Amino acid sequence: MFRSRSRRKRHELAVNAEINLVNLVDLAFVLLIIFMITAPIMQGGVEVSLPEASAAPLPQDEEALIVTLDRTGAIYIGEVRTSGLEEFERVFPSHVRARGSKAVYLKGDKDVRYGEVMRLMGRMNKAGVADVGMVVEPEIER
Repeated sequence: MFRSRSRRKRHELAVNAEINLVNLVDLAFVLLIIFMITAPIMQGGVEVSLPEASAAPLPQDEEALIVTLDRTGAIYIGEVRTSGLEEFERVFPSHVRARGSKAVYLKGDKDVRYGEVMRLMGRMNKAGVADVGMVVEPEIER
Protein backbone atom coordinates (compact mmCIF):
# COMPACT_ATOMS: atom_id res chain seq x y z
CA MET A 1 0.00 0.00 0.00
CA PHE A 2 2.91 2.34 0.62
CA ARG A 3 4.03 2.04 -2.97
CA SER A 4 0.72 3.07 -4.37
CA ARG A 5 0.73 6.28 -2.37
CA SER A 6 4.21 7.28 -3.61
CA ARG A 7 3.19 6.61 -7.17
CA ARG A 8 0.15 8.71 -6.77
CA LYS A 9 2.17 11.64 -5.37
CA ARG A 10 4.59 11.52 -8.27
CA HIS A 11 1.79 11.75 -10.77
CA GLU A 12 0.16 14.62 -8.95
CA LEU A 13 3.23 16.88 -9.26
CA ALA A 14 2.90 19.31 -12.11
CA VAL A 15 5.75 19.54 -14.57
CA ASN A 16 7.24 23.03 -14.72
CA ALA A 17 9.20 23.62 -17.93
CA GLU A 18 9.84 27.34 -17.48
CA ILE A 19 13.36 28.75 -17.46
CA ASN A 20 14.27 30.93 -14.52
CA LEU A 21 15.17 34.18 -16.30
CA VAL A 22 16.37 35.98 -13.19
CA ASN A 23 19.60 33.98 -13.11
CA LEU A 24 20.19 34.54 -16.83
CA VAL A 25 19.69 38.30 -16.51
CA ASP A 26 22.05 38.44 -13.53
CA LEU A 27 24.69 36.54 -15.48
CA ALA A 28 24.26 38.83 -18.50
CA PHE A 29 24.77 41.93 -16.33
CA VAL A 30 27.87 40.49 -14.69
CA LEU A 31 29.37 39.66 -18.10
CA LEU A 32 28.47 43.12 -19.40
CA ILE A 33 30.24 44.78 -16.48
CA ILE A 34 33.31 42.59 -16.93
CA PHE A 35 33.53 43.41 -20.64
CA MET A 36 33.02 47.13 -19.99
CA ILE A 37 35.92 47.13 -17.55
CA THR A 38 38.29 45.02 -19.64
CA ALA A 39 37.60 46.54 -23.08
CA PRO A 40 39.75 49.67 -22.58
CA ILE A 41 42.52 47.55 -21.11
CA MET A 42 42.49 45.21 -24.11
CA GLN A 43 43.12 48.05 -26.55
CA GLY A 44 46.54 48.60 -25.11
CA GLY A 45 49.01 51.21 -26.24
CA VAL A 46 50.23 54.38 -24.65
CA GLU A 47 47.73 57.18 -24.17
CA VAL A 48 48.60 60.33 -26.12
CA SER A 49 46.60 63.26 -27.48
CA LEU A 50 47.06 62.93 -31.20
CA PRO A 51 46.90 65.97 -33.46
CA GLU A 52 44.01 66.29 -35.89
CA ALA A 53 44.60 66.18 -39.64
CA SER A 54 42.74 65.20 -42.77
CA ALA A 55 44.62 62.19 -44.08
CA ALA A 56 43.84 58.87 -45.67
CA PRO A 57 43.71 56.00 -43.20
CA LEU A 58 46.82 53.84 -42.97
CA PRO A 59 46.43 50.15 -43.76
CA GLN A 60 46.39 47.93 -40.69
CA ASP A 61 49.66 46.02 -40.64
CA GLU A 62 49.89 43.49 -37.81
CA GLU A 63 53.68 43.39 -38.12
CA ALA A 64 54.12 47.18 -37.94
CA LEU A 65 55.86 48.55 -34.89
CA ILE A 66 54.29 51.45 -32.99
CA VAL A 67 56.61 54.07 -31.50
CA THR A 68 55.04 56.62 -29.17
CA LEU A 69 56.37 59.98 -28.01
CA ASP A 70 54.25 61.32 -25.15
CA ARG A 71 53.89 64.90 -23.91
CA THR A 72 56.68 64.49 -21.34
CA GLY A 73 59.13 63.39 -24.05
CA ALA A 74 59.14 59.73 -23.01
CA ILE A 75 59.65 57.30 -25.90
CA TYR A 76 57.84 53.96 -26.04
CA ILE A 77 58.53 51.05 -28.39
CA GLY A 78 55.24 49.21 -28.43
CA GLU A 79 54.28 49.54 -24.77
CA VAL A 80 57.83 49.40 -23.39
CA ARG A 81 59.25 52.70 -22.18
CA THR A 82 62.84 53.55 -23.04
CA SER A 83 64.96 55.71 -20.76
CA GLY A 84 65.78 58.21 -23.49
CA LEU A 85 66.86 58.83 -27.05
CA GLU A 86 70.18 57.02 -26.57
CA GLU A 87 68.54 53.83 -25.34
CA PHE A 88 65.96 54.10 -28.11
CA GLU A 89 68.73 54.29 -30.69
CA ARG A 90 70.39 51.23 -29.15
CA VAL A 91 67.34 48.92 -28.82
CA PHE A 92 65.14 50.05 -31.72
CA PRO A 93 66.98 48.15 -34.49
CA SER A 94 66.52 44.85 -32.64
CA HIS A 95 62.77 45.46 -32.38
CA VAL A 96 62.57 46.18 -36.10
CA ARG A 97 64.48 42.98 -36.91
CA ALA A 98 62.27 40.96 -34.56
CA ARG A 99 59.11 42.21 -36.31
CA GLY A 100 60.52 41.61 -39.78
CA SER A 101 58.72 44.68 -41.08
CA LYS A 102 60.12 47.98 -42.28
CA ALA A 103 56.88 49.85 -41.51
CA VAL A 104 56.73 51.84 -38.28
CA TYR A 105 53.85 53.97 -37.00
CA LEU A 106 54.80 57.04 -34.98
CA LYS A 107 52.30 58.41 -32.46
CA GLY A 108 53.44 61.83 -31.28
CA ASP A 109 51.48 63.81 -28.73
CA LYS A 110 50.16 67.09 -30.12
CA ASP A 111 51.91 69.04 -27.33
CA VAL A 112 55.40 67.72 -28.20
CA ARG A 113 57.68 70.09 -30.09
CA TYR A 114 58.07 69.37 -33.79
CA GLY A 115 61.86 69.15 -33.43
CA GLU A 116 61.55 66.26 -30.97
CA VAL A 117 59.38 64.30 -33.40
CA MET A 118 61.83 64.95 -36.25
CA ARG A 119 64.79 63.92 -34.10
CA LEU A 120 63.03 60.63 -33.33
CA MET A 121 62.21 60.09 -37.01
CA GLY A 122 65.88 60.69 -37.85
CA ARG A 123 66.93 57.95 -35.44
CA MET A 124 64.39 55.58 -37.04
CA ASN A 125 65.76 56.40 -40.48
CA LYS A 126 69.29 55.80 -39.24
CA ALA A 127 68.17 52.36 -37.99
CA GLY A 128 67.07 51.44 -41.52
CA VAL A 129 63.33 52.04 -41.34
CA ALA A 130 62.12 52.96 -44.81
CA ASP A 131 58.48 53.74 -44.05
CA VAL A 132 57.26 55.82 -41.08
CA GLY A 133 53.53 56.46 -40.84
CA MET A 134 52.39 59.36 -38.67
CA VAL A 135 49.29 58.50 -36.65
CA VAL A 136 46.72 61.32 -36.30
CA GLU A 137 43.11 61.72 -35.29
CA PRO A 138 40.70 62.38 -38.17
CA GLU A 139 39.92 66.05 -38.54
CA ILE A 140 36.36 66.98 -37.59
CA GLU A 141 34.70 69.38 -40.00
CA ARG A 142 33.20 72.38 -38.25
